[in-house]
Amino acid sequence: MSDFMTNLTQVNDAINSFVWVKIGLFLLLGTGLVTTCITKCFQITHLRHWWKETIGSVFSKDTHQKLGKKSGSVSQFQALCTALAATIGTGNIAGVSAAICLGGPGAVFWMWIAAFLGMMTNYSENILGIYYRRKNSEGEWSGGAMYYLKDGLGSYKGCKKLGSFLAALFSVFAVLASFGIGNMGQINKITLNIKSAFFSNINATEIAGVSFVNWAIGFCLMLVGGFVIIGGLQRIAAFAEKVVPFMAVLYVFGALIVFFMHIGTVGAMFKAIFRFAFGIRAVAGGAAGVAISQVITQGCKRGVFSNEAGLGSSVMVHSNSNVKEPVKQGLWGIFEVFADTMIVCTMTAVVVLSSGAIDLETGLVREGTDDATLVATAFGNVFGQPGQWFIAIAVLLFAFTTVLGWSHYGSKAIEYLFGVKGAKVYRIIFVLMMISGAVMTSSLAWDISDTFNGLMMIPNLIGVLSLTPLVIRLTNNYVERRIKGKDVEPLLSYDQKIQAEYAPIVKAEQEAN
Repeated sequence: MSDFMTNLTQVNDAINSFVWVKIGLFLLLGTGLVTTCITKCFQITHLRHWWKETIGSVFSKDTHQKLGKKSGSVSQFQALCTALAATIGTGNIAGVSAAICLGGPGAVFWMWIAAFLGMMTNYSENILGIYYRRKNSEGEWSGGAMYYLKDGLGSYKGCKKLGSFLAALFSVFAVLASFGIGNMGQINKITLNIKSAFFSNINATEIAGVSFVNWAIGFCLMLVGGFVIIGGLQRIAAFAEKVVPFMAVLYVFGALIVFFMHIGTVGAMFKAIFRFAFGIRAVAGGAAGVAISQVITQGCKRGVFSNEAGLGSSVMVHSNSNVKEPVKQGLWGIFEVFADTMIVCTMTAVVVLSSGAIDLETGLVREGTDDATLVATAFGNVFGQPGQWFIAIAVLLFAFTTVLGWSHYGSKAIEYLFGVKGAKVYRIIFVLMMISGAVMTSSLAWDISDTFNGLMMIPNLIGVLSLTPLVIRLTNNYVERRIKGKDVEPLLSYDQKIQAEYAPIVKAEQEAN
């Protein structure tokens, strides 16, 4: 078993380095820059509009409108909550902590940069997902990168086979990623934090070299997860709608208390973030510095691990929204990245940098720091033992909802490859695999997740870049109609039947407003 794990680690490290360092970061940041430019910095120039249409409309009836199971859709708010359920996970707590410990305080700066650009990457993915979606054999919406690769990129002259190949490749990587980022990595962090907070003093019997506590936690998570996941998207969305807003607000509130308890160090914290954004030089005494490449890599990798902009993952649930306009759901994609990284991840960064575990003068990690439990320790320093319990519960809720969201992503990828029946089999396998994350080593689970993220990202971003002319057309069409109030025919779907059905409804809604 140990030889297998050693070989698996070596193979994964080689692929991870190639995908992220050689290709991924350039493609990720480049796509974000391109989509930001072609939409004329939409996230800034139309900030008031997208804010009003997303969080500003959270109490609007249309935002929560549910059309029933037979409609094959969920409400716009449910789609957002399910997407946030999949994105707000361990990346927001352990991921940010790991990024700062490995890349220094400057990694937070690059996390912000990746998120700022990622807003428009996520926006572009979502509008393409809505534009190319279709109903499956059970009447449920199906959309995602595989469809805009096959029908979008594939519609270009000489690209039909390339589009189909990349669509299949993306689907395979999405399934693998669902077991990595969406299952093993999340369950692993839940187990680690619960064990540290509640069972640290228990010497439990080992089974196959793993503590009985790990097995017990994994089994309990598997039972609860199975109940929700086997019920399909409607049950997942209903669960996410109730849990996600509660857990996000509660975590931010707790982090704000820690923030105000260390208000005196705020200036030094933010100074360190910008000061070390371009690397940490070695200090006197032979301490090792952190190269700029490592700072950027850690910031961007953990940023993507957290908000998933560029992966093409959240598209698969946004496409299930009852919305008729592609751009309208794209606006929720902008808010999704903003909420995940600019708010939740920033609060975690503040907690980590105020913990004393990071030397704000040198930017280096103090001896004895454990990035896996650093946030829990920081909360414990302020609130005592209840603070560590709070983080354990927060990780449980964050990570568990991520598992639920990713089970939907994986099932949609399997549906594309093998049909609706294949997706039902996948859900069962996904649930059974949950226990494996509880017994894996922490570092390997994270490294595998990083690799699958990168592999999934590449075909998706190729699709987004190839379809930038359509992104421009959809965005300009929306701006002309909804913002400038011009009488322009709405551009809603590649399918002429859907276009003909929805266009009169959208025009009537526009006239009513």
